[in-house]
Amino acid sequence: MAVWALGINHTTAPVDIRGRFAFALDKIAPTLHSLRSTISGVHSHAGVETAILSTCNRTEIYCAAQEPALDHTLRWLAQSGDLPAEALKNYTYTLQNDLAARHAFRVASGLDSMVLGEAQILGQMKNAVRAAEEAGSLGTTLNQLFQRSFAVAKEVRSATEIGAHSISMAAAAVRLAGQLFEDLSEIRVLFVGAGEMIELCATHFAAKQPAHITVANRTLERGEKLAAHFGASTMRLADLPDHLHEYDAIISCTASSLPIIGLGAVESALKKRKRRPFFMVDLAVPRDIEAEVKNLGDVYLYTVDDLAHVVKAGQEQRQAAVVQAETIIDAGVQRFMHWMDQRAPEGGSVPLIQQINAQADVWRALEIERAKKRLAKGEDMDAVLDALTRGLSQKILHGTMAELHAGDAQARAQTADMVSRLFLRNQRGGGSGHQSGL
Repeated sequence: MAVWALGINHTTAPVDIRGRFAFALDKIAPTLHSLRSTISGVHSHAGVETAILSTCNRTEIYCAAQEPALDHTLRWLAQSGDLPAEALKNYTYTLQNDLAARHAFRVASGLDSMVLGEAQILGQMKNAVRAAEEAGSLGTTLNQLFQRSFAVAKEVRSATEIGAHSISMAAAAVRLAGQLFEDLSEIRVLFVGAGEMIELCATHFAAKQPAHITVANRTLERGEKLAAHFGASTMRLADLPDHLHEYDAIISCTASSLPIIGLGAVESALKKRKRRPFFMVDLAVPRDIEAEVKNLGDVYLYTVDDLAHVVKAGQEQRQAAVVQAETIIDAGVQRFMHWMDQRAPEGGSVPLIQQINAQADVWRALEIERAKKRLAKGEDMDAVLDALTRGLSQKILHGTMAELHAGDAQARAQTADMVSRLFLRNQRGGGSGHQSGL
């Protein structure tokens, strides 16, 4: 079995490229089915496992199959974003087996995030795994990979200080706003969207007690629920252009595939504001705010990529924790690859175990059928049970007994030692009743 990952993230691709490959979680099932179908066609079997992690900072495809299909995975992703595969290749990274596992563990642990040590990515990965499981695209191998990722992330979080000194995207947005406005308690803030990122931003801004907070969302009920936490008002997205000029700071993060705030709407709002500055943060991928807005005078527009230099503060203090975390991840990767090796047909024990269990089931079925026939004839139950257990024992031991009498003296001695370890392990070591180290 091969495991591979293909992805783009904030270090390999700009926000506009990442935006072309953003997948909405609530619509991921048909996307996963399309990916599986493409790779299954390559391998001519239906045992392909797939999962997609899509956030504002990354889109990553994780797959498992008998043979890797990186080129076909790349072409599928390129087609989904309407970009030539060769062009997309310049922005992607591909990893296989232990390197793919290491990457997944680092992502889950917050070591590959724009905000080093941030915990939000772990929840996003768990949601992606849950969605893949519900879509029926998550098999044994990927499930093991992700469950081990979560376990490693938990150990990293509890055993190191990787999350200490961490500055979130939400906190970075407040810092930047503080550089533009002398007193944040005097500004009016508009949040566009009602998801987890907006809730985090609203929490940080609310701590500064701004003059007014409004939540604009496509679903008014969800917007009202979030607004209630901060004593804020609500607005429908359709009303946004008419009221944009009333706000000093606009923070947007929705799942829209097209910009919600256009250049014309901002130009119109600026005129009404008499050139008073706009502070705007677009945390969405794809963009919620048209890129051309950044070129307007009196508009300070930041994207997720623009916040990178702010969130890297405190990097030095976290380096010792990073070293500790990498050690934990190394051990996790070794355990996962050992698990993979055990399942490999050429050297693993899982296929042999499956064959032994299958053979035992055949013997058991034969003896049960024979016992049923004897019971139906009215034979004594104790005699039937005795015959059943003797029949099973003879079938199980027949091959072993034959091997003990086969070959030369050296071969018989080696077989005897193996049989002793398999069947008489509790009697070895002087009849102590247990074997040391087991």
